[in-house]
Amino acid sequence: MSAELDMLPAFWMQRSRRARIGFRTFLKQKRLASSPSGARLSAPEKVGTERKPHLQLLITLSVLCAVAGVLLLGEGLWIKAKAQLAQILLDRAFAQSIASGQPVKPWGWADTWPIARISVPRLKASSIALAGSSGQALAFGPGHLDASPRPGERGTAVFAAHRDTHFRFLGDLKIGDEIRVTREDGITFIYEMTGSEIVRWDHSNIDAGASGYNLALATCWPLDGTFRGPLRYVVHARLKPTAMFSDSQRIARATLY
Repeated sequence: MSAELDMLPAFWMQRSRRARIGFRTFLKQKRLASSPSGARLSAPEKVGTERKPHLQLLITLSVLCAVAGVLLLGEGLWIKAKAQLAQILLDRAFAQSIASGQPVKPWGWADTWPIARISVPRLKASSIALAGSSGQALAFGPGHLDASPRPGERGTAVFAAHRDTHFRFLGDLKIGDEIRVTREDGITFIYEMTGSEIVRWDHSNIDAGASGYNLALATCWPLDGTFRGPLRYVVHARLKPTAMFSDSQRIARATLY
């Protein structure tokens, strides 16, 4: 009997421990049953589940940004490469035009042809200009506006080009710089920069029929911009009165003012 009494405390301790465990199990089942999904996640599991979609979204956005960057870089490189290759073909066609005295297309399907070379000796910059100012012409070089006179003729000869390729040098020009324009007949006219201005595309104030012998070079503004806008940067120049030369000899000298 005494042995049985000695075992009672241990018996009740085990019973009470089982009771506590059972009570905890009951509370846990009750919480799970009352949760909307039927099973409430523990705190670590819930945080991990919430973070996983955010991580996937971040990875997706990063990949999209990287792809967009590669595409933009590729497009920029393609534009510059196309401009450089086109100038090589245009330079060859321009030399043939001077030699033959006839317009020579740079490639078979071209709807334009080289009519002048525009160069700035101080900057060592040079571009072959094309007839017309269509989108196709401007993709390969400066375009000469049809409504304006030829270089060397009375009025204002107007050329336009993209700011990120053929007319990138306009921002480096200074008043007094020489701008040489060689026509397809081999005659070179030397202009002197007189100033520049920023204007709206539809209010450029360029007068093709102005008195004197003038030159206007136009491109988009700002010069380091990436999107098209309504503003244009225009460089103005005036023909030097001493100035008409062929490739090999001086052929004329005239006082033009």
